[in-house]
Amino acid sequence: MPTEPLSLEPPVSTLRLVEHLRNLGYAGRAARDLLETGKVLYGGVPTADSGREVDPERVMIKLGAPRLRPNRDIAVIFHDRHLAVVFKPPGMLAVETVGRHREPSVVGMVRKLFGAAFVVHRLDEPTSGLMMVALTESCQRQIKEILFRHAVDRVYWAIVRGIFPVAPVTVVSKLVRNRGDGLRGSDEEAEDTNAKEAITHFELIEHLGPHASLVQAKLETGRTHQVRIHLSERGYPILGDRLYGTPGVGRAAARLALHAAELGLRHPVTGESLHFQAALADDLEQMRRRLCHRAAPP
Repeated sequence: MPTEPLSLEPPVSTLRLVEHLRNLGYAGRAARDLLETGKVLYGGVPTADSGREVDPERVMIKLGAPRLRPNRDIAVIFHDRHLAVVFKPPGMLAVETVGRHREPSVVGMVRKLFGAAFVVHRLDEPTSGLMMVALTESCQRQIKEILFRHAVDRVYWAIVRGIFPVAPVTVVSKLVRNRGDGLRGSDEEAEDTNAKEAITHFELIEHLGPHASLVQAKLETGRTHQVRIHLSERGYPILGDRLYGTPGVGRAAARLALHAAELGLRHPVTGESLHFQAALADDLEQMRRRLCHRAAPP
C-alpha cells in the first residue's frame, strides 16, 4: 500500500502509544496482549513499544493480524503476485548463508509464506527495516534493473556518535573492497577497476543530547556498507558499528543503530507508484529516548 514519505518534522499532535490505546478502550493486560502479539501497527509495522510517541492517525489495531513478535519476526507490509515488501527485524539474516542454513532468513521466511522468493537486495544482519523480495524470477530481473539505474528511493535512519551538522551534507567517494586493512572504504586514488562511486545525502533529524545524533541518509547509489562507511569517514560512526566504528562505538549499542526507513519505487509489472515507510524499530526508538532523557536537565 502506498504511504506518505516520512517527515523530518514531528507530527503536530502526539501522545504515547499506551495513552492512545487507553483512549481506544485498551488498557492493562488487554493493551499488553495486543502489543506483544503484533496486533498494533504503527505506519503499517507491528510495534510493542508502548512508550513511543505516536501520531494517532498512523496507529492501526488489527485484531485479525497474524500473531508475531514485534521487532523479532518479519512482518509483511505489502505483497502481490510479483513482489513482497517486509519489515526485517534486527539480528535476522537477509538471505540464506553458507554454514548458517539452520538460521531463519528473510528470503527463507518469504519463501515459506508465498512459495517462492528471489533476492533483489540485502540488509546487513543487525540492520532493521524495509526490504524487498521478488516473488517471481521475472520480477527479480526487473527490480535489479531498476536498482542498477538507481531508480529506487532508499532512506536510512542512523543513530551516530557526535553532534551532526545542521546543514545537509552530501558525501561522494570511490569505494573499494579493501582500503588497506581488509575493510571496504573510500580511496580517491584507487586504480582498482572495481572501485565504485558512492553518493549519500545526509540530513540531521535531531540531536540526542551532547554526544549523539539521529541522522537521515538518502542513497543516490547503493553500495555495500555505503552509509556506514560514509558516516564513519566523516567522523560520525554509527553506534554499535563493530566494523567501521572507532574505539568504544561498537559497544555503545546492543546492535548496529541503522534502520531502513523508506522504500519507494514504481512497480516493475503494474507500474503503480509504491512508497513505504517504517518508523524506528522498537529497540532503536527506545535507545533514542534514553539518549534524550540522559541529556534532559535535572
